[in-house]
Amino acid sequence: MMQKPEDDSSHQSLVFFDLETTGLGQSCEIVQLAAVSGDHYLNLYIIPRCRMQRGAAKVTGFRVRRKRLYLHRQLVLTNSLREVLMSFIAFLQMLGRPLVLGHNIRRFDCPHLARALDELDLRAEFESSVSGYVDTLPLARELLKDRGLQSFRQENLVKELLGVNYKAHDALEDVRALQALYSVLQPTPELINRHLFTLNTMEKTPAVTDAKVKCKLPGQRPLLQHFKQAVKVTRGKAEEHERS
Repeated sequence: MMQKPEDDSSHQSLVFFDLETTGLGQSCEIVQLAAVSGDHYLNLYIIPRCRMQRGAAKVTGFRVRRKRLYLHRQLVLTNSLREVLMSFIAFLQMLGRPLVLGHNIRRFDCPHLARALDELDLRAEFESSVSGYVDTLPLARELLKDRGLQSFRQENLVKELLGVNYKAHDALEDVRALQALYSVLQPTPELINRHLFTLNTMEKTPAVTDAKVKCKLPGQRPLLQHFKQAVKVTRGKAEEHERS
């Protein structure tokens, strides 16, 4: 079902995506999902069913209090995992089966995404909405192997190549920064094809466990009733988002 991008990559839609999670383990859960493609963006939050690990909470600024999600002490609107994934699918379909890119997604984001899709039986629909995946971490290592860089972390690459610092570990800020970074990297179609993978060809994802807890939490609102406010898909100049 997955196809390699055409050699004429100028016509290939690109979507940069990132997740923030409750921790770094295989069983951690998605808290934030963000994606950007040009001036279109999506930014959604989920109340996790497991506790935020202390290290993750410190780095990301997320806290759960009384079944409500806070980011840097500000209450954020949340939706169910199904609503968030369905919105991501709709975002991808709007862009016509784009190529999905992210930094370190092959080892981290994509396995967590695949596990969530499998849990809700959405993997087939998701995969039919994309043309493939590219991890910009190994891609950057290959492109910049002669630069003598000490680190290929996204924050370091953005600082080295774009000369700016940004608020890392916020999924929306991360994808915006990665989109800008990618425009400077300018990988060839051949290099993109070399790093192309699918959810089926990446390392085997962990099986979904008994964590399929069906729960309805206060503070969640039906996505379809508030699509414009929650999904944040825009044309033109993006407004400053509600996290600040």
